[in-house]
Amino acid sequence: MHSLRGYRAEILSVPDDPAFAGAAAVVHHQDGLLVVEDGRVAACGPHGEVAPLFPGLAIDSFPGALLVPGFVDCHVHYPQTGRIASHGEQLLEWLERHIFPAEALFADRGHADEVAGFFLGELLRNGTTSALVFPTVHSASVDALFEAALARNMRIVSGKVLMDQGPPNLRDTVASGRAESEALIARWHGKGRLGYAVTPRFALTSSDAQLADAGALLAGHRDVLMHTHLAENPDEIAAVAGRFPDSADYLDVYDRFGLVGPRSVFAHCVHMSERAMARMAAAGSGIAFCPTSNLFLGSGLFDLALADAHRVKVGMGSDVGAGTSFSILATLGEAYKVGQLRGTSLDPFRALHLATAGGAKMLGLGDRIGGLRTGQEADFVLLDSKSTALLARRSAGASLHDRLFALQILGDDRAVARTYVAGRLAHARGAPNPNDESPK
Repeated sequence: MHSLRGYRAEILSVPDDPAFAGAAAVVHHQDGLLVVEDGRVAACGPHGEVAPLFPGLAIDSFPGALLVPGFVDCHVHYPQTGRIASHGEQLLEWLERHIFPAEALFADRGHADEVAGFFLGELLRNGTTSALVFPTVHSASVDALFEAALARNMRIVSGKVLMDQGPPNLRDTVASGRAESEALIARWHGKGRLGYAVTPRFALTSSDAQLADAGALLAGHRDVLMHTHLAENPDEIAAVAGRFPDSADYLDVYDRFGLVGPRSVFAHCVHMSERAMARMAAAGSGIAFCPTSNLFLGSGLFDLALADAHRVKVGMGSDVGAGTSFSILATLGEAYKVGQLRGTSLDPFRALHLATAGGAKMLGLGDRIGGLRTGQEADFVLLDSKSTALLARRSAGASLHDRLFALQILGDDRAVARTYVAGRLAHARGAPNPNDESPK
């Protein structure tokens, strides 16, 4: 069924990285009009220029709102939703105490369905329209997530965790991991807006044989991603070095198994050498920067300047449940603080780029989402700088730069007035929330 509709608001997008493209990367229309036709951007520009091109167009107006592209979460664990804010451990101990027991429950498809629905609702409530998602070792956990995402028409990329080492109740085998992954790719990859990622959990939870098979699986499917963890925590890095003494570093472990390439997304990368960053740049791999998780687990401070020096692709990851918020706005606020501790200052326009077009490009989706460009899928968010009294006070009379920075530091789900997925309203603040289980 053909549909055509306009959305009038202040519009801001940052399709290119201001760190390298300069101020020209910022596209701003004080009185803008976004025209959506059948779920895609038909036009975007000043209202006075665009509106006459579409006589009789039905227009929804949002005075005072800031319309931006939908957020892209480049690393998040949906099965860990219920273990967010789990006290007292760093990475390896945290996994053993809190996470592995929670993930074992996803052998139950009914449980997976319930969590997947809640998880996607939280993403939308926070303005996240696309995500690269870790499920569990269970095929049913992938089916549950993809089925729920398909129903919401969200752009979700995920893949069964490959894990033949670790807790006995969370292990697969090389053969079962390959067979189940192939079946899931056949069932879901390219269906609706879904995509697949080959997903070894991390180097310590797969045998050499499984890592090699993951590389073969990646090579055999030329348009799927590879998604794993890298150099997150000093104890993890030491354990990897002990198991792979002949590797140059942690990245080299993955490289030897054919897992470092232009479709590879590595979460964290907190402790990286110049050699490893240079290799990532040469391979075209990307990094999911997960500041709330890195701070919560005491893992360290990601060096964005080092990644920039090597021109490595970077996107933002909430990394729930080690991450402490589904809000990409809150995640960007913590990214700013990490930069401050490293002697750098994350510009708010660049922050928006990393959370939208930057993440989309890293996931190989830069032509489809993230920039509000003509022909792209119409995922967008309406942000409200008056959503709290403090935010309203800070934003009053402020420049666009300062309003955007205030949203980055003070904003959260309350600042997301509406979320649209492929031109369809998927969340409206104040509407009944299906995730709300509070007493009435």
